[in-house]
Parts: sequence; C-alpha cells; structure tokens
Amino acid sequence: MQKITTFLTFNNQAEEAATLYTSVFKNSAITHVSRSGDAGPGQPGSAMSVVFQLDGQPFYALNGGPSFSFTNGISLFISCETQEEIDHFWEKLSDGGEKGQCGWLKDRFGVSWQVVPSALGSLLSHKDPAKAKRAMAAMLNMTKLDIAALEQA
Repeated sequence: MQKITTFLTFNNQAEEAATLYTSVFKNSAITHVSRSGDAGPGQPGSAMSVVFQLDGQPFYALNGGPSFSFTNGISLFISCETQEEIDHFWEKLSDGGEKGQCGWLKDRFGVSWQVVPSALGSLLSHKDPAKAKRAMAAMLNMTKLDIAALEQA
C-alpha cells in the first residue's frame, strides 16, 4: 500500500484541477469525489475532496478555501524521455498559467511543475566540466527545455 500521497489544497478548484491533470497524463483517472451536502462547506453538491491517479501515482485534492495557496517551494517534477513529451506537458499544463525559466511553470491553479528531460542530470554532471558548464548555461537561457539544444551545448 502507498504510504505517502501528494495532498493538494485548492481554494475551490480541486475537481477542475483533477480533471485537467487526468486529461494530460496517460493511465490516469479520478477515482473518488466526496461532495458537500446541505450542511457541509461550499454549495450543495460541490466537490469537497477528489482522489485521483496520474500515471498510477495517487493524489488527493481538497477544496480548503481561500486561505490556502501554492508556492514555488514545492513542485511536481515530470521526467520526460522525449521532446514530444516535454512539449505535451509544457503546453497542456502552462495553458492559462505562467511559463517560467529552466523548465518550470505554474498551471492555472498555481501549482508549480518542472518539465525536465530525464537526461538533464547526466548533461549537467558530464565528465567534461566544460560541456557540463555549457549545458547549464544553455538551460539557464531556456523556458521550455530543448533536449537537442542541451545536448549540443
């Protein structure tokens, strides 16, 4: 059984966020939605909490009200094998959000994501320090990461 699950607290967009996320990642689904009753918080019938999976990884989302917000101090990291994957996740998750530097973005709900090629670690720690330095310099000048440009640096 999974012992650690990412728990995301939204103002009132938990179900909307889970719907977006499960549409972006393969092998994903919303597995449970708890809805507010007449006596609960929010509008009757609105989502209170949402349990979902992204590519088999469990997540829990809660509508906690306006006192909760996301910061850059935590992000969700997506390791991508191909440029096609990077392009897919970058465009879908940044739509309505903010595109940042070095593969970072915030989605329209304020959740921070890192969309990174799986080869980045080996490029940045290349046995040739000059090549590693060039890869780092190239990355620092990018928003969405470009695998070919990083490899050519």
